[in-house]
Amino acid sequence: MDAFSAWLWGTGGFWLVLFWAAFLVNARAVFKLALDWKGMRTTCRFVEAAYARLPRLLDEAALERDPATPVFVHLVPAWEEPAIATTLRALLGSRYPHGRLHVVVATREEEERAPHLAMGVSTAELVRRFREGLPPWQQKMLSLVALPGPGRKAHQLNWALRPEALRALLGEPHDPARVWIGVSDADSIPDPDTYRWIAADLAAARARGAAERLAYQGVTLSLANFERLDHRARVCAIQQSSIFIRVSIARLINERRRVAWFQRLQARAPRLARAVRPLFALGFRRSQICLGHHQFVRLDTLRALGGFPTSGATEDSTLGLALGAHGVLLAPLPLLELVDLPETREGMIRQNARWYKGVLDDVAFLWRAWRRAPTAYNLAQLARHVGNKVVEWPIAACLYPVLGFLGWHLAYRFAYHPAWFVLGVTAPTLSLALTIWVGGIMTQRMIERLTPWCPRPVSVARTTLRQKFWGTFRCQTYWLLATRGAWRVLWALARTGRYAARKTDRAVRA
Repeated sequence: MDAFSAWLWGTGGFWLVLFWAAFLVNARAVFKLALDWKGMRTTCRFVEAAYARLPRLLDEAALERDPATPVFVHLVPAWEEPAIATTLRALLGSRYPHGRLHVVVATREEEERAPHLAMGVSTAELVRRFREGLPPWQQKMLSLVALPGPGRKAHQLNWALRPEALRALLGEPHDPARVWIGVSDADSIPDPDTYRWIAADLAAARARGAAERLAYQGVTLSLANFERLDHRARVCAIQQSSIFIRVSIARLINERRRVAWFQRLQARAPRLARAVRPLFALGFRRSQICLGHHQFVRLDTLRALGGFPTSGATEDSTLGLALGAHGVLLAPLPLLELVDLPETREGMIRQNARWYKGVLDDVAFLWRAWRRAPTAYNLAQLARHVGNKVVEWPIAACLYPVLGFLGWHLAYRFAYHPAWFVLGVTAPTLSLALTIWVGGIMTQRMIERLTPWCPRPVSVARTTLRQKFWGTFRCQTYWLLATRGAWRVLWALARTGRYAARKTDRAVRA
């Protein structure tokens, strides 16, 4: 053992490989943080431009007269939701023709039989009571269905979309290409102009002969309960919101740009495009992210997918992957929706554990998609998903600090190479600096920049020096909790072979 240790620590080749491995990991961290910064700026400009155009959209009367105006069926899956009236009030208050908007709450009969003790009554009963207090014209817009057997959110959504349920709602006949299915969580507060914006975007696409829009994903901020959060949770709310603006929506914006660029290349140089298509798919296409709320899919497209996926713990992430595998590009929707953040540390860990369980379940879905159609795109989605989410998510909190320190250490070991020394010191230094700058400072600024457009007033400003200091240097708190959630899933799977993903318990919180 002593001889092996002496050989290992004295082997120049070993340290050479480790030096370049550490450098590449740190350089990748720098690149990703710079990309996140650019993504946040792109999303903010996208949102601000859309809200500047809102006054020019058609009003409700003009939309009512237009026969091409789409019909929206907005689903709200609910299980033990004491404050669901807030979401329903916001949806029913949307600025859209009343006859072309239907809000459907999908609950479970299981909850009817045994309501949560803290609530006293079931969510369905709360919806019925809320509906009774509405004027007649709004009562017609709101309906309720209950899943009779066991199931999760995806099963509730699919139960609400049964053909007989849609016939009762929309009449017969109805054109699935003109019906849009929206989804919001029972803690969502959407923008009242969301449907108007989608109708205007669809009309503009038809006018210029662009490709049909088949699905949208909107901007979501976890700020609905911001005033009730403590300081640590407020930092986490900002960080969770930043995921949506610097990754989810920014990726959709840039994905459409990249695909449009490739289509122009295909029109000008079809032979070259055919030759480089696999390389383009492997190197430049990205997985589409659905968030499970503030998302819209055309009914005929959803039926072609077989409804909402039920194979995993998170139907939303699987839906994004299924849309991509079927060649459907999600269009970014710039209007804002607010949702709650879990108000306890345990709630945040549990939420991230459920998301990570969905990540693991999606591996099987992507594997089946690649086996059915072994294309470069499907292979890229599978490889990136396993590398970036399954593997990196649990270890990133340890990997980057360790390799950052190692990069500094090895830079001095190779100090006799000036260029190597500079590279070795610069990469981890830039990574640390950008972690604070992008995660702690620019994320806060960008979220503050969006709050004037929120569907209800929200103030996230840090007003004291203490708030600014801890908000900046505790920016990694949320990611550490996310890591704990991932390891909770892995530990449960290693011990028992299963992990039961649980939702946020808003009944207890209320």
